[in-house]
Amino acid sequence: MTFAPHNGARFGRGWRFVLAMLAISLVGAAAPNLPAYAATAQQGSIAQYVRSDHPDVYTVVKGDTLWDISGRFLEKPWLWPEIWRVNPQIENPHLIYPGDRIRLTYVDGEPVLSLERGDAGRTYRMSPSTDTKLSPQIRATPLETAIPAIRLDAIQSFLVQNRVVEPSVLAGAPYVLQGESERIIVGAGDRLYIRGELEDNASYSVVRRGPLYTDPFTNEVLGQEATYIGLGRAVGQQDDIGTMFMNSTREEVQIGDRVLLTEERRVQSTFFPSGPSTDIDGRIISVFGGVTQVGQYDVVVVNKGERDGVEVGNVMSIWKQGALARDRIANETVRLPSERAGLMMVFRTFEKLSYGLVLETERPLEVMDEIKNP
Repeated sequence: MTFAPHNGARFGRGWRFVLAMLAISLVGAAAPNLPAYAATAQQGSIAQYVRSDHPDVYTVVKGDTLWDISGRFLEKPWLWPEIWRVNPQIENPHLIYPGDRIRLTYVDGEPVLSLERGDAGRTYRMSPSTDTKLSPQIRATPLETAIPAIRLDAIQSFLVQNRVVEPSVLAGAPYVLQGESERIIVGAGDRLYIRGELEDNASYSVVRRGPLYTDPFTNEVLGQEATYIGLGRAVGQQDDIGTMFMNSTREEVQIGDRVLLTEERRVQSTFFPSGPSTDIDGRIISVFGGVTQVGQYDVVVVNKGERDGVEVGNVMSIWKQGALARDRIANETVRLPSERAGLMMVFRTFEKLSYGLVLETERPLEVMDEIKNP
């Protein structure tokens, strides 16, 4: 799936909502040809991770997520795809709807989850019989929306709008001079003037310089946050002054905000909870929301990305960094061992870093806590 807005298209609130929903259509079960995750292969039978208090049958309700349901059956919810049995008689078995019933059974000593459709997830087909004249066919599809893999409200804008770029990209990008009638603050429906060359009738994102991310150990620059402000369209160019019409804004545009061509990229529309395929030893380097403490459903930035083998859907454990303690006998300061404190799932990756959603916390977390394989 490629996200490429039509040049000149009005990008109003309703259309942005549709795109966001499309981008975050996170589904919750595995296709039959998915490989078993390396973590399970190393750890033996998955039966050891089945919860002792699991239900034999669970009926999905509105508001459920795949992660929540997995946690009812498994101590390690990211192993869900390995015990999922696809029923070939069910259309779109990888989608789970409110009213569906999920049943746990054992086959040859191994746990298996199977799906029984409720009314919301069924698709009915009716065709005329052979002894009557032809008439239009009727196809009824579910009114309910399939449940997502994780909570979506915390990550919608990060999937489609925010992005991380090299600092030089922002430094060299066209920037906002002012709005029409000498306004210094601009909103949706306004025109604004840009210093720099714009492509005629092209769609542009207005962004603001965000945090500069650096590796805490090597000081390597990992990228700079380009915080999304709004979306506009180039409507004119004279010398090095461009004119834009703002279709939509998330907040008011300010003088000095940068302008980037609307990102064209392949949006990850599906993912499956999984363990990383490589050894991960990283850090949380930032948390969104203007806070320093990290809690459940917070979005964090980690210093591991695509070049490190991180993929969308990877689940990682979070370890609370051990405190510094004074050894009075040896007369030196030592760091106490780290302790496991939570879980996060990666939902967007860049070359050198990734965004993750904190799914579970056992104690307060903070920037510089460790991330490892689950």
